[in-house]
Amino acid sequence: MKNHIKPIGLVAVALILTLSIAMKAKPKKVIFFGDSITQAGVQGNGYINQLKKVLDPDKYELIGAGVSGNKVYDLYLRMEEDVLAKKPDLVIIYIGINDVWHKLGARTGTDYDKYLKFYQALINKIQANGAKVVVCTPSVIGEKKDGTNEADADLNKYAQGVRELAAKNNLPLCDLRKAFTEYETKNNTEDLEKGVLTRDRVHLNDAGNQFVADQMLPFIK
Repeated sequence: MKNHIKPIGLVAVALILTLSIAMKAKPKKVIFFGDSITQAGVQGNGYINQLKKVLDPDKYELIGAGVSGNKVYDLYLRMEEDVLAKKPDLVIIYIGINDVWHKLGARTGTDYDKYLKFYQALINKIQANGAKVVVCTPSVIGEKKDGTNEADADLNKYAQGVRELAAKNNLPLCDLRKAFTEYETKNNTEDLEKGVLTRDRVHLNDAGNQFVADQMLPFIK
C-alpha cells in the first residue's frame, strides 16, 4: 500500500492544479471600434490606455480597433476581421465624427439615413456573434458653446439617431455628445473652438482622453 500513496498524491495535486487553471476566468475581452479617435486611444495617454490603468488586466482585455478616417460603412466592411474574428465579449462603437465632418469639405460624409442603416447592421452582426454592444454618440467638431460650431446641427441630429438606435435595440448608451456639450458649457469659459478637450476641434488632448475614459468606464464594469 505504501508504494501507491505517493503516485496517488501526485495525481491528486495535478488534478487540483488542472482544475484551478481551468476554473480561472478568462479576462473579459472589450473591443473599441471606431475611427482615428479610437486609433489614438491606444497611443500615449489615449483613452483606452487610461482605462487599462484602472482596470485589472486579469479581468479585462482592452483592444483598440480604430482606423483614421473611418466612417460607419468602413467599420461594417472591416468588422469581420477586426472584431468578430476576435470573439469579443463587449464591443463599444464610437463612430460618426467623419460621417458628419467630411460632409463639410470633401463632401464625402454619410447621409443620415445610410448612417443609421449601417449602424444598425453593425449592431445586428456583432450581437449575432455573441457579443454585447455599447453605442456612443459622436462628440464634437469644434468646442464652442451654444450650438455655434459649423457642424453642431448635424452632430445633434446624428447623435439623436444613435440615442434612438440604443432605445430601439435596448442597448446601453454612452452619450458622449451630451457629456461633451455639458462640459463645454461649464468649463469653456473663453468659448474656445479647441484646446479644452480637443487639440484640433476633433481629436482628443490629454484631458479629453481622460474625460472619454471616465465616461466609458461604467459601461465596461
